Amino acid sequence: MFNPNIFKAYDIRGIFNKDFDLDFAYQLGKAFVSLRKHDQDYVAGKTLKILVARDMRLSSPAVSMSLISGLQAAGAEVIDAGLLSTPAFYFSVSKQVADGGIMVSASHNPKEWNGFKLVRAKSLPVSGETGIEWLKEHIDSSILNQNIKTNSALLSTGAEDQLMHDLNFIHKDKIKPLYVVADAANGMGAQYLKLLAQNLPIKLEGINLDLDGNFPAHEADPLKPENIRQLSETIIKNGADLGIATDGDGDRVFFLDNLGQLIDPAIIRGLLAQIFLKDKPHSKICYDVRPGKITVDLIEEAGGVAIPSRVGHSLIKEQMLAEDAYFAGESSGHFFLNLEIGCFEMPIIMIGRLLELFSAQDSSVAEFIKPYRRYSHSGEINLSVADKDKVLDRIKNTYTDTDIKTLDGVSVTYPEYWFNVRASNTEDKVRLNLEANDEKVMIEKRDEVLNLIKSA
Repeated sequence: MFNPNIFKAYDIRGIFNKDFDLDFAYQLGKAFVSLRKHDQDYVAGKTLKILVARDMRLSSPAVSMSLISGLQAAGAEVIDAGLLSTPAFYFSVSKQVADGGIMVSASHNPKEWNGFKLVRAKSLPVSGETGIEWLKEHIDSSILNQNIKTNSALLSTGAEDQLMHDLNFIHKDKIKPLYVVADAANGMGAQYLKLLAQNLPIKLEGINLDLDGNFPAHEADPLKPENIRQLSETIIKNGADLGIATDGDGDRVFFLDNLGQLIDPAIIRGLLAQIFLKDKPHSKICYDVRPGKITVDLIEEAGGVAIPSRVGHSLIKEQMLAEDAYFAGESSGHFFLNLEIGCFEMPIIMIGRLLELFSAQDSSVAEFIKPYRRYSHSGEINLSVADKDKVLDRIKNTYTDTDIKTLDGVSVTYPEYWFNVRASNTEDKVRLNLEANDEKVMIEKRDEVLNLIKSA
């Protein structure tokens, strides 16, 4: 048995041995093969090749083994890639020309959690609408021959292969010997941070780089201020030029300036957009609907085409592919490129290109970033509600004198402020993100929308 709420919009995730167990992982492996055989690109009779990787969580080895057993029982050939960051997993699926892949990870969630990120060939994401809901409906009913002979292989070079690929997109000669402090929170980002330190002309001081599924220092979610406090203090104490923080599975990356202050991912997204627009002028650039107007400002200033997307790493990648966008960034620290190898997060390239940008400045990172801090943001505020649809309808019916968009939740735009309210996919909650031209307006309008939501 399993908790149906573990099936989310862009992955499967829950508390291990409470929301799902090893038998679920086995059945998921079988159902995933069945899903791929129902896809239009499947050639009848073909033995599917599926790549499996895992993070450093204490439960991940056992979950991975059960998953592999289920895949093999369904007749798949399995490539066991072992410990990898999620970006290296995506890269490996594409490089190995696998028919799909499953990453065993619960990303930034606490140590008791685990889960699965699923992709098709070339790491095409599997989202709720493109397969996760199908798996939810079929996982118990997938009746497959469990006696088919299978093959398996080990892959031990995934991280190094990804590094060698990504270094081709970084100009090492443009990077100064910057003093960088990096905190991987004992998660999988440590894997590529160590490799970067060996291959770029920077002085990298690592904290919490030992892989440890107990997360002894702090949770691996850099969006929570308490989880970057140690990094911030180390930057200030040691006089570093820059700080880097990664999440549990290494697919999200965050940057702190030399004063130990987090640089808003919307600013990072805008700066990266400008960098990649120099490589491919006039390209389409995707961004999620949560407010971060600086991103749109910088995209349009550089001659790019700004394309809004729904929230979620799988959904924004699907949007990139549909629009043939070159770069995308999500407010939560995911940054993507659409390259020949595939369309997914590529944090090594993002770090390298930002190091080039910061190296080119005569000023400190904090001084360089200051002009981009143009707007005041509420942060994401989660509220429990009795009726999510009623809340969204009330927002739409209240703000009728301006532009309203419903791509993902309700987005409302006025000249002085703008906001988005989205409903959670699995909980009775809505999420508010509001931004304004100054803090006074932000506070006033934030409280106004909050009161509206609470009274709905």
